[in-house]
Amino acid sequence: MKEKKEPRNYYHISSVSRMYNIHPQTLRLYEREGLLEPSRSEGNTRCYADEDLRRLELILNLTRDLGVNLAGVEVVLNMRKKIEQIEEEVNMFLEYIKKEFFEGREEEFEHRAKSLVRVSPAKIIKIEKVAEKEKEKPEEKA
Repeated sequence: MKEKKEPRNYYHISSVSRMYNIHPQTLRLYEREGLLEPSRSEGNTRCYADEDLRRLELILNLTRDLGVNLAGVEVVLNMRKKIEQIEEEVNMFLEYIKKEFFEGREEEFEHRAKSLVRVSPAKIIKIEKVAEKEKEKPEEKA
């Protein structure tokens, strides 16, 4: 049975340039620089999906609001991609650890958690040094 795919919205370059108030040549430049990769129609027309628009918003935020140049934008985008890959690898590793070490041993860990002894928080007691008080008293009398 085939899974239903969510319908994707596609926008032409003229629509995107109007939506974000940028020149179509700027979008072409971003594509040449490898910052955007819009899909193409059969007639080789650029088609921007919602994912491309989110990436464009990030690029525009970096360039317009933060003053980052295109080389800096490329570095930021590459770093974000690497961070996402690392997060995915860490999550896979955590799932592996959970499966290998905890699966089938839930009762043992629950028993250990219950066997811990609860301790009430200690009350704070102020301790004053006697020697300091005695030094202060003669000075006050003088």
